[in-house]
Amino acid sequence: MKRFISWFAGLGMLCTSFTQAAILNIDPESVPAAAWTIYDPQSGQTLAEYNSHAQRAPASLTKMMVAYITLKEIKAGKLKKSDVIIANNVVHVVQPDESQMFLRPGQKITIDQLLTGLVVMSANDAAVTLAQRIGGDLPHFVARMNQEAKALGMKDTHFTNPAGITMDGHYSSAADMAKLGDALIQQFPDYLGYSKQTSYSWNGHAHHATNILLKQDPTVDGLKTGFTRAAGFNLALTAKRPTMNPNLPERRLIVVVLGTTSPVMRAEVAHRLMNLAYNYTRDEVVVKAKQPIAQLPVIDGKETLYQVIPQTTQFMTTSLYNQPVNIDMRSFNNDSGRLVYNGTTIEPIDKTQTRIEVTLNQKQLTAPLNQTLQLATLKVYQNGQWIEDVAVHSQVQLERASLWQRFWHWLSELLPFLADQPAPAKVLL
Repeated sequence: MKRFISWFAGLGMLCTSFTQAAILNIDPESVPAAAWTIYDPQSGQTLAEYNSHAQRAPASLTKMMVAYITLKEIKAGKLKKSDVIIANNVVHVVQPDESQMFLRPGQKITIDQLLTGLVVMSANDAAVTLAQRIGGDLPHFVARMNQEAKALGMKDTHFTNPAGITMDGHYSSAADMAKLGDALIQQFPDYLGYSKQTSYSWNGHAHHATNILLKQDPTVDGLKTGFTRAAGFNLALTAKRPTMNPNLPERRLIVVVLGTTSPVMRAEVAHRLMNLAYNYTRDEVVVKAKQPIAQLPVIDGKETLYQVIPQTTQFMTTSLYNQPVNIDMRSFNNDSGRLVYNGTTIEPIDKTQTRIEVTLNQKQLTAPLNQTLQLATLKVYQNGQWIEDVAVHSQVQLERASLWQRFWHWLSELLPFLADQPAPAKVLL
């Protein structure tokens, strides 16, 4: 039978499994986008979403995957940013009306310059040149793109080209693009060195970044814009801002909006969603690293009890909005960062009601043992509603007790007053 421990506190969390309810209930009719999502990388939670798993044309958000693979090759030592390659005829697949660096066959260019052109200029010729260099040809690289998407758990995604051209079978979702953006930031933070650049010039061709929020909000540092007639105007946006939480001095959020009607609209929608999330949610600690949360009996081990100790601090995103109606984004003042209904400002609440229930997934442990096990599950409730399950894994290493130690443990069970005494050294006569 599983054992339970309940904790009541104003706490919070990080690793996520299944979400029962949105952290922020936003009326989708008040958000002028075909699909969108707000994602918190610290907690792993989706804070709010609409049509986030709908398969849509991602346009140039596709290029985030090209950057991901390129940076992965660099990290593996297969490429260097300083490597010089010679552009070839693959650039001719790019049509005159497409975004490009205006590469010509025979021109020399570095991997670093191609990455900058890919991200800042959204250059399709940079995308196909990198694809051919890494994959050998475009079909092999596209296969690699789909392989990496599968590995990242991007279940709503299938790629047919590296540039983001609208084609049958080329699709993704707001949720998947948020997942890809998170992977880029976590694994290759130097991507942000490209995505935060506001302009780039190469070979006499200048281009200003189409993410206009880079100049409007100093906390914004990426991720990627995209547009085709089929896709509409897309934006994967991220920012990192300071907090008042000593356990998490800075907090990053990712917002993806798809299918807006203009570059100004995609920026406004994404920025308002992000500002709302920053002001009406916060990340709080559920469990601190190295802090015991339970113990399990050990059979035949040198120790009779095993402490269940999370190895990492776990956060949970909690809502600071407690009104009984869904949030109307048209009522959000982007300058003040507050919701205003009928002239009344809705301030974020100070205290939250969170309950943590610890379920032990093992009755006991038997030595010897050297294995990673899910020892416990944390069930997180907020305002009486289940929010999240958090798995607690441990690398369990238990040595088998000697015959003498096992005898002493047996004796201690018969004579309880011995239980707190260490086993005496075995005496050889």
